[in-house]
Amino acid sequence: MFNSSRSTGLCALLACTGFLLPSHAQAFDLTGAWATSADQCSKKGDQINFAQFSEEFGGGFVAVGNEIRSKAARCTIKSRKEAGDTIDLHAACASEIMASSIQLQIKILNDNSLVNQVVSNYQTLFGKDHVDLAFGPFSSLLTGPASAVAARYGMAFVEGAGGAPAVFDSPSNQADHDVFDVSLPIADEMVPFVDWIASLPASERPKTAAYPMAQDPFADPPVQLAQTLLQKLGLQTVYSNTFPSVVSAYKAPAEHVAATGAQVVVLGSTDVPTVSAFMQAFEQQHYTPKLFIAAAGPDQGGAFTSAVGLRNANGMMVPNGWFPGYHNAASQQMVREYVARYGGTASGVNADVAEAYSVGQVIEQAVTATGGTDNSKIISYLHSGVTLTSVQGPVKFDALGENGAAAAFIFQWQRDSFNQVLPTVTAGSVPIISTKPPWTS
Repeated sequence: MFNSSRSTGLCALLACTGFLLPSHAQAFDLTGAWATSADQCSKKGDQINFAQFSEEFGGGFVAVGNEIRSKAARCTIKSRKEAGDTIDLHAACASEIMASSIQLQIKILNDNSLVNQVVSNYQTLFGKDHVDLAFGPFSSLLTGPASAVAARYGMAFVEGAGGAPAVFDSPSNQADHDVFDVSLPIADEMVPFVDWIASLPASERPKTAAYPMAQDPFADPPVQLAQTLLQKLGLQTVYSNTFPSVVSAYKAPAEHVAATGAQVVVLGSTDVPTVSAFMQAFEQQHYTPKLFIAAAGPDQGGAFTSAVGLRNANGMMVPNGWFPGYHNAASQQMVREYVARYGGTASGVNADVAEAYSVGQVIEQAVTATGGTDNSKIISYLHSGVTLTSVQGPVKFDALGENGAAAAFIFQWQRDSFNQVLPTVTAGSVPIISTKPPWTS
């Protein structure tokens, strides 16, 4: 039995599966190609087929309407009943040697982004449904308490969106080391920016820096680490403070930062309104920092530029761990498959897709390497120092399950383009604007 999560058209094997769906999920759509790993499938034109040896080390099926086919058999769904969190399917199946009738049950567990509910859901999956594998939920807020449940049952807990330090520092993970985050650790997001400043001749480095931070477990860790590292490089801290994460609280700290005249501003922002408020206050105070990087906000494309204006956006920077244009062959293939299956454009593929897909890739590699779903073996394997591959880049877990090999990038608005600028030696990076242009009303 697997606890699986559907990703870009190619996903985990279903067999009395338990699904944890986000709160916006509605009726479950079975249509698509499902497999234990992407290499079990091949595609010719619009036709999805199974690879030559797809059922030697894996399996799966393709579902279209009421028809389900695997490499060895074909099934027709005779009845489908959805009751609460459970879908019951009755299908008639036939292979080359026999015909049979099977019953498939898909269980959907919705956590509604509630801590108590996610704990209850995982207790059900582990204690009642006895799933073989488990993936983590989609936030640090839920991953922490859910991983404690996984630890009690000895389950490897691979996840892609629970990167806050509190997840790895939790008592259960400190004791059992069962959490594995395939994505870039939140605290490391701004390291490429610090490394770039370190690469400058001492005479060209900024001298002062300000670190305003919204009170948020995701926005603050990268700013705090950047402050520690920049101070070691000799940058004087002229402002470092937190403020409530509400719009009414943004103006005062922004004015305080402007009054310092800091050459570098590293903003612990949670969204576009946070960054917009600081930019507006800076303009009103006739203050333009030489370098301005924000934890979040400038990465929101049109939502950001429409709020601040394209000319004011020029020179603004933001970190990220993955983007649709990432120069990685597997990532580019995933983006093409996602767009072909769900429509839209490559630029519209959310980083959530890559995070979820990477979880499936890492689990698949661990299951293959250990020869099964023995979670103690999987935990040992993932802690062995092996470097795995994913659409987000290399994955290598440290003692607490953070991905120390994760790719990290800094992006910058340059005129009307959102460009990768750091690391400078990474494919796809363009020259950085080293002095932010003045504000324009």
